[in-house]
Amino acid sequence: MQDINSFKKLLDKPKRIVIVPHVNPDADALGSSLGMASFLKKKGHEVKVISPTDYPAFLNWMKGNDEVMVYNDGNESAANDIISDAEVIFCLDFCSLNRIDKMEQPIREAKAVKVLIDHHHGKEDFADFECWNTKAAATCELIYQLVVDMGEQQLIDKHTAEALYAGIMTDTGSFRHPNTTKHVHEVVAELIGLGADASKVSKLVYDNNSLNRLRFIGFALSERLEILEEYNTAYFAISAEDLSKFNSRTGDTEGLVNYALSIQGITMAAIIIEREDAVKLSFRSIGDFAVNELAAKHFEGGGHKNAAGGISRVGMKETVEKFLKLLPEYEKQLHSNQKKQEIYLT
Repeated sequence: MQDINSFKKLLDKPKRIVIVPHVNPDADALGSSLGMASFLKKKGHEVKVISPTDYPAFLNWMKGNDEVMVYNDGNESAANDIISDAEVIFCLDFCSLNRIDKMEQPIREAKAVKVLIDHHHGKEDFADFECWNTKAAATCELIYQLVVDMGEQQLIDKHTAEALYAGIMTDTGSFRHPNTTKHVHEVVAELIGLGADASKVSKLVYDNNSLNRLRFIGFALSERLEILEEYNTAYFAISAEDLSKFNSRTGDTEGLVNYALSIQGITMAAIIIEREDAVKLSFRSIGDFAVNELAAKHFEGGGHKNAAGGISRVGMKETVEKFLKLLPEYEKQLHSNQKKQEIYLT
């Protein structure tokens, strides 16, 4: 935080506060939102978490989940009134207002003091206070550090610690990604010391599958996984019919792209999913290949170097064709990166 003293003064007296995560919140977005909400409530503030959209059922265990308002679930009018009346708005795990879908305009027009806490690239200058660090592994890491810097670590209870732990655990790929630093391990050690049950959180997030989801994953691996060895690339193309066949719920495609990336010799993996409003894309890579640049240039997206997302306004078939036609443009980078990885592993 650039001015921690002014920020502390802002929160000295009880205020009406709204917390907003990005569209389709993941564990880091929801964990940071509910963790911050719990912290602020302990300070006497009136807090409401409003999510632009629904989120995976495997995150419902987080304390405060039952009080989250989902904006696009028929709550637009009520949510807009709450936003308009807010004195402070926290924007968590996103740094550009186009990442909150239909909530963008109400938040942009709100007169409240706006606080940005995030670790993604592509920051928009809309906030009055910023805690923005692209070197951080997760927004939950930044939330914890901010609370410590404010000297109020004692307000983090077991439930808050577990929500923050979940966000860090998932955004580091269970501490396997290159963003797993010494500081990350120090933070999670302190969260465990504050009561977070690491084993329980891991089980709730990763070992809490529905039978339909497991069958869907098996189908996707056997019928929808495509390998393009000449480009060191693998991808899934999942149609709306595929999702319907397995009664897919929010979050059922989460992590699927990582199966493709785990294949030996693969530098970039993608999942292309046909949704009602648009075609959504998720990219993963290893090494120096920057999928956030690819996503930003071609699919209105962005994110981290090795994990990014995008959107396509044309149909599923056209989107897949566009993706495939892009690969020759990146062929040298994909091959070069793979050679570096082979050297690294020897």
